[in-house]
Amino acid sequence: MWGRALPPVQAGQSPARTNLPNSTTIAIVAALDREVRPLIKNWRHVKYQHDGRTFEFFEQDRSVVVCGGIGAEAARRATEAIINLYHPALIQSVGFAGALDSTLKVGNIFMPVRIIDAKDGSRIETGSGTGMLLTVPAISGVAQKAKFATAYGANAIDMEAAAVARGAQSHGLQFKAVKAISDEHDFEMPPMERFIRHDGQFRTAAFAVFIAIRPWLWTKAARLARNSAKASDALCAWLSQQDRDLEKLENSGSESHLIKATQPQATVQQWR
Repeated sequence: MWGRALPPVQAGQSPARTNLPNSTTIAIVAALDREVRPLIKNWRHVKYQHDGRTFEFFEQDRSVVVCGGIGAEAARRATEAIINLYHPALIQSVGFAGALDSTLKVGNIFMPVRIIDAKDGSRIETGSGTGMLLTVPAISGVAQKAKFATAYGANAIDMEAAAVARGAQSHGLQFKAVKAISDEHDFEMPPMERFIRHDGQFRTAAFAVFIAIRPWLWTKAARLARNSAKASDALCAWLSQQDRDLEKLENSGSESHLIKATQPQATVQQWR
C-alpha cells in the first residue's frame, strides 16, 4: 500500500565528498521516504552516522534530503544530523499535513508563515507564506482536528515542523515549511498511531496485515493511500521546480541570491 523502501547502502562516518557547496545547500527534512519518493528516486542515496545513529540522505546538486521519521524527536535528531553533516544555508520541513481549514484540499501546497508547537504553545515565524501550521504530538482524528482549529486558529497540522524550525533557529539558519495536504478536515484517519515505532519509523507491513483482516477499514485505507500519493506528487513537483529555479539562477551567475529565490510558483492555498 505504501510502496517499497528504498535500498540501503553502506553507512559512512561523514560526507567526505559531495557536489553540494556548503554556502548554498538546501537541507530538506521529511518524515518518511514515501512523502518525497518521486523526488528522490534517482538521487544519490547514502548513509552517514551522527551522534551514534545512522541516517539516510539523498543528494542532488544543491539539495539534500533526510527522512528522519515521524514525530518531534525523530525530526529533531534528523535536523541536527543534516545541519552538522552538510552545513546548509536553508532548512525546509517538508511532508504531509492534515487540514484544519475546510478550504484546504488534498494535494494543496501549504506554506505557513507561522509554526505553533502544541506541546508548549511556542511560535516560530518563517518570514514568508500564509496561515498557521500547528505541530501536534500524535495522529489526530476529526474531533481532535476541530478542537485544534478552535483553540489555535491554525489552518493545518503536522508532527515535525516545530522541531525542525527550532533546530534551524538554534543554529541561526533560515527556515521554511512546505507541506502537502494529505487528509482533509473531515477525513477520519484509520488507527495508525500504534504502528509508529519508537524511532519514528512506520511499521508498514504490520499496518497492512491489520487492515487486511478488517474489511470495514479497506475503503478508508484505500482512500488514504490515494490521498497520500496525490499529496506526494504535488509536494515533489513543487520541490522539483525549486531545484530547477536554483539551477537557472546558478547558470545566470546569481549564486549569491540562490536561497532568497526558493519560492517556485505552484498551487498554493491562500487566505483572505
